[in-house]
Amino acid sequence: MGREVFTVNISSAIFDCSAPDLDSCPDESLPEFAFIGRSNVGKSSLLNMLAGRDGLARTSPTPGFTKLINIFTMNKTWRLVDLPGYGFAAGAKKDSARFNHAVSHYLKERTNLCLVFALIDSGLEPQEIDLEFVEWLVRNAVPFVLVFTKTDKVATAAVQANIASFTAHITGWFEQLPAIFTCSATTGQGRPELLGVIDEAMTAIEAESKQAAASPEDSSGSGRKARENRKKRPDLSRPW
Repeated sequence: MGREVFTVNISSAIFDCSAPDLDSCPDESLPEFAFIGRSNVGKSSLLNMLAGRDGLARTSPTPGFTKLINIFTMNKTWRLVDLPGYGFAAGAKKDSARFNHAVSHYLKERTNLCLVFALIDSGLEPQEIDLEFVEWLVRNAVPFVLVFTKTDKVATAAVQANIASFTAHITGWFEQLPAIFTCSATTGQGRPELLGVIDEAMTAIEAESKQAAASPEDSSGSGRKARENRKKRPDLSRPW
């Protein structure tokens, strides 16, 4: 509460590629914000709502339709990444294992990954698969926020109870809980807050870039140090 909401305007959204693995992803020149959740969490509808256009992410009545890492360049300055859902029901187990491995590799190794938006169905009591995934994010030091979806389909009291129960399960894993947001792709609730998180992170990145430019390192060591820094995971105390 009391959090300032930044306003970000999405003026362009361009499909970049559908990558089957990390090696097929674009170069790491732009910050990336990834969205992921279990099957039928409403991820595609949420992404379309955030972008302000219906056709950005393809929706399907079949849970787990997204099987590739779908990447979109937004405003020519950052990328939105639509990750395959974990535990999807569609497709053979062989495919499920393969794509889950690709997601794992992306989340652990993608050096320009700024933040993960972990999507949770607000209408359900804590699901073991969601808890396991959040624990995996914590264990692998992947920066993330929690987003509880479909709030328009459930009574407010039920949403609050489910969120409280979920946080009670995970609170022991943190010194401070990750940021928690609620949203509805139908009503647009939560859109300013989620885009505000991205805008805030981009502002911090720009400020850091200006600071680095104002204090150039010795040219003989700058290239080596830059390469070393690209191999490090983002510091969890920073926005990316």
